[in-house]
Amino acid sequence: MKMHFCIPVSQQRPDALGGRYTLYSVYLDGLLFCRVRYSQLHRWNEQLRRVFGNCLPPFPPKYYLAMTTSMANERRDQLEHYLQNVTVDPNMLRSDVFVEFLKRVQLDTFSITTKKAALDVLLPDGRSMEVEILTSDTAERVLEVVSHKIGLCRELLGYFGLFLIRFCKEGKLSVMKKLADFELPYVSLRSSELENCKVGLRKWYMDPSLDSLLMDCRAAVNLIYMQAIQDIQEGWAKPTQAQRQELEALQEEGNQTKFLELSREVRHYGCVQLDPCTCDYPEPGCGAVLSVGNNEISCCVTLPGSQTQQVVFPMSRVKCWQVTFLGTLLDMDGPQRTLNQNLELRFQYSEESRWQWFVLYTKQAFLLSSCLKKMISEKMAKRAAENPEMQIEVPEQGKSKKYHIQQSQQKDYSSFLPRTSKIKTAEGDCVSRTPEEE
Repeated sequence: MKMHFCIPVSQQRPDALGGRYTLYSVYLDGLLFCRVRYSQLHRWNEQLRRVFGNCLPPFPPKYYLAMTTSMANERRDQLEHYLQNVTVDPNMLRSDVFVEFLKRVQLDTFSITTKKAALDVLLPDGRSMEVEILTSDTAERVLEVVSHKIGLCRELLGYFGLFLIRFCKEGKLSVMKKLADFELPYVSLRSSELENCKVGLRKWYMDPSLDSLLMDCRAAVNLIYMQAIQDIQEGWAKPTQAQRQELEALQEEGNQTKFLELSREVRHYGCVQLDPCTCDYPEPGCGAVLSVGNNEISCCVTLPGSQTQQVVFPMSRVKCWQVTFLGTLLDMDGPQRTLNQNLELRFQYSEESRWQWFVLYTKQAFLLSSCLKKMISEKMAKRAAENPEMQIEVPEQGKSKKYHIQQSQQKDYSSFLPRTSKIKTAEGDCVSRTPEEE
């Protein structure tokens, strides 16, 4: 599935010859990833074509005359679509040509040189572990370093990920985004405009039953055990009083296996909880708290009379979703045009044989979208395992043993509409398609 690349901001810069060029601000999952010129992307595309041939998406053509405003906007949209579509192929994402270019532009954008550095990685129990890395190490490489230090089996790396985690008021945690394999954690942490952030290690799967695949590795059990305790302490997982008492007894005994078995029966166990946001149900402006996982979207809505209502959307009822940028530009005339991030995620679901939209306004819209994609990919992998006739891609040695459906089997259920003002969307605007089972 496509990655959340967008180019909502571009600006004109003078060059050394007295002319001007356009600098594009590329955002990934809602945060600034790099700034890059068209010529840099053009050379990168040529390098990719030498390796992958004509399977790449079309690249915006060169203009040899001055561009009008409409032409410049069209090119920006085309470059954005190119970045989104070039990431669909998993082989492309793992190629040296792809990764090395993105590493270089990340470092150059934030004027960071390659050198040795210490990085604190937040563990699920709240402790920080310092690892020695290079500033140019990708998230995939840093994850390998962390896993080696804690003794995590290499073949289980795909079940875990690195995240940007923010400390909010009163010590509460907020998961802001998952770092892509090719992102540079050192750079992303220092370039992020988020305050009180750390790189954290968490499990990265949405189906709690997958816990069973990790039980033979002591380090993996320790990690998911620590995260289960943390999620209960944070109020993300919600045991009943009886479950809480039994879990506390098992924790005192140090019986991690039984603790995790019981945890899988706890409501919202293994889910990702978003910060409080607003939604349009049952009317605009209602407060909402979302828990996403276990093949559903669970939403606790605060009604106008301060009562709460629990609304659950099984993924089998969700047709598609889209993220829309509602932000405004800051520092319009300054040297760096920056973005005030306001995001909307809306998903279409079936209720009583009618398709309706549920709209959320949250800065974690991209994290939510990533979770929805993850649930779909896990469902497809499960179907592939149950149906041997489906084509599957065998993971590389050292990668996760989870099945990855080939590109020909994938559909994209999400879309992103980056705009500097609110876009009115209708059913026809969504490029996603109905899942096969529906």
